[in-house]
Amino acid sequence: MCDQRYTWAHLSSTLAPDEHAAMVVDGAGWHIARDLRIPGNVTLVLMPPCAPEMNPVERVWLFLRERHLSHRLLARYNAFVDALCTASNALTPERPLPLTSYPYLNQVSF
Repeated sequence: MCDQRYTWAHLSSTLAPDEHAAMVVDGAGWHIARDLRIPGNVTLVLMPPCAPEMNPVERVWLFLRERHLSHRLLARYNAFVDALCTASNALTPERPLPLTSYPYLNQVSF
């Protein structure tokens, strides 16, 4: 697990003095921890709960569960690890793009 304070400080240091970064994050505990120190030129924007359409990686997890991990009884730990390896190997470099391409993402401009 990475040190979030280092991550935010590093991001902050890469910004020009007149720039401000907005990071969209989910409600994971490490994104909303009370002791999390966010630099002044970084703002966290929390996604609403239960909004998978706003978090495209959710479709990658859905693909893995539906095609490789669900409706299986794995008797041993090694069988579980093998199933995870098989599932992750199914994610070839070109596979996530169609899973995570929502039409509205093309309308975002910077």
